[in-house]
Amino acid sequence: MPSHFSTPIRAEISTRLCGMGLALPMAIFIAGAFAARAEDPINEAPLPSSTDYSVAQTNAAPPPPSLPYAVDTYNSQGGAPGGEGYSAEPRRFHYSLRLTVRGVYDDNIFISNTNRVSDYYFAIEPAITIGFGDMEGRGGDYIRLDYMPSIVLYVDHSDEDAVSHLIHLEGRHQFSRLTVTLSQEVDILDGTNLNSTLDTTGLHANLDASEPTRLNLFITRLRADYELSGKLFLTGEFNADIYDYPDFISSELLSGGLYINYNWTPKVVVGIGGTAGHVFVDDPNPDQTFEQANVRFNYQMTGKLSFNASAGVEFRQFDGNQSERTTPVFELGATYRPFDGTTITLAGTRRMLPSGFFADQDFATTAVVLSIQQRLLQRIYLGLAAGYENDDYFSTVRGVNATRDDNYYFVEPSLDVLITRYWSAGVYYLHRQDFSSIDSFSFYDNQIGVRTTIRF
Repeated sequence: MPSHFSTPIRAEISTRLCGMGLALPMAIFIAGAFAARAEDPINEAPLPSSTDYSVAQTNAAPPPPSLPYAVDTYNSQGGAPGGEGYSAEPRRFHYSLRLTVRGVYDDNIFISNTNRVSDYYFAIEPAITIGFGDMEGRGGDYIRLDYMPSIVLYVDHSDEDAVSHLIHLEGRHQFSRLTVTLSQEVDILDGTNLNSTLDTTGLHANLDASEPTRLNLFITRLRADYELSGKLFLTGEFNADIYDYPDFISSELLSGGLYINYNWTPKVVVGIGGTAGHVFVDDPNPDQTFEQANVRFNYQMTGKLSFNASAGVEFRQFDGNQSERTTPVFELGATYRPFDGTTITLAGTRRMLPSGFFADQDFATTAVVLSIQQRLLQRIYLGLAAGYENDDYFSTVRGVNATRDDNYYFVEPSLDVLITRYWSAGVYYLHRQDFSSIDSFSFYDNQIGVRTTIRF
């Protein structure tokens, strides 16, 4: 940490901690630790505190806004983030406790075009994972809960202090021919970022608002696979996305889909089907309906390469007199592990979202993220995350001129060192920049952070 952090400042931080509603998160964290002492701990692999971009192997599902993880990261056949080593014993209770503390210098805390304000902040991020069953392989029955509060404390701008809550619940149950999986994401966000349990350093800014704001995000995914024969199976899906902006425009998306899939080879699955849904948007914005026709492809090479994609076309209608909009949509994800200790991940998506900031406008968001992680000498981890996002706004009613178009880039190199099996420390640098056709939404931001993680 910087040497000029005096004792009074540390005392002030401690006082603010006590007054920010931390009693409930810390009580849950401590209670979970004592409750789990007599059970099986999660035997985590010794990974650093850097973000893991594990991508699942099946079922491309719509991600949260501006979070370009192209497939359902928590799908039943996906790899567990962080390389955890869970037992597959179905009736055993497993747990993991983790604490990450970051000290960060940020030269544009408001991601503003003209009002560039710099500050130091501390991020305190305890996390607990509990569950039963096959929590890593996700090939058997399991249930898993992840909870991470993220407390951000500024040194000079205490009025910007914020607490976010990141919650993920998922489970799977297999009957004779039917397999049901469910995931629920709850992100209570306060600030400029679209954080998730996979990323809290700020890779994904809330470009739509482009200012500190509150967002309550609820993402529900329900999937049922029914085996028709040794080669054919049906997939039914239900999705519910709620974007609750207390200060702006909220929306709710409900959709369902049906797909028929064919096991072409033991490693290749192809599918075709469609999705339809309805979007409820706060007044006076018009509600919307949409239909999609998609093809899907999944390739799995054990231990080396996995790839999946969903691509198609969407037809969207708007209440009122606006004409129908037709646009391509896609989601893709690939993970490549060419050598021991090397992981390369690519994810991409294109979809339509209602604007929470502009009345009577939607935007088409197209994004791609590349992540590389390399382990050296068993204790040093080099990471690189880079991404691009384009948000192209369009009108949902006649007479509205939608001209905004944003091009956003980020790059984050990192270095983490495993000090012991349960303790790691590292440093990272984040540069992110948005070029907007409306100058007031353009910004650039640089962050330098140090971090340490302890696992229990």
